[in-house]
Amino acid sequence: MMNKQPILWYFADPMCSWCWGFSPVFEKLHAQYSDRINIALMLGGLRPGTTESITSNLRDEILHHWHEVHSMSSQPFSFDNAMPEGFIYDTEPASRAVITMAELDASNIFPYFRSIQSAFYVDQLDVTKEENLAELARQYEIEPDTFLAFYNSDKARQRTQQHFQGTQQAGVRGFPSLVLQKESTYEFIARGYRTYDEIVPLIEGMLGA
Repeated sequence: MMNKQPILWYFADPMCSWCWGFSPVFEKLHAQYSDRINIALMLGGLRPGTTESITSNLRDEILHHWHEVHSMSSQPFSFDNAMPEGFIYDTEPASRAVITMAELDASNIFPYFRSIQSAFYVDQLDVTKEENLAELARQYEIEPDTFLAFYNSDKARQRTQQHFQGTQQAGVRGFPSLVLQKESTYEFIARGYRTYDEIVPLIEGMLGA
């Protein structure tokens, strides 16, 4: 009986700045290992269900993190006028949009995830708005009406909550996180941002074990 292929679980949120910083590292890992490992995305739920507008203090704190991420990763950010007054930093809509893409075209789940990140951090698009999320899906040949029909369904909402609950059950407390599952063994490969050169030996060590 053949052993099942290992699974690399990527715990992330499309509105998590460190996940955006980690994006080039993840893309290199995906390119290197996708033929040897099943790579699966688990939506983390950074700030799901937030209803209050961002305060100036919180905005300053978040922008401080953005500058840290930019310094560490060289990923592009548009800092000026980011998160304008009245912005509600609710990460559930963007996460549900990724769940929607997984339903409609699973092959594009990672590219669409990255599209949301880039739209938010570089283009300053409000990715808490369903019409913007639907428009981003157009480049993957999904019409907004088709996208929104599933996005606004109970099934999409339930699946999104299941991802958030799965993240908590896995003991993940920060993003990005990588967990390698080899049969019934689970091992954290990364808790927070790590470089490609730091991660590869850990994956290779567990694959060879």
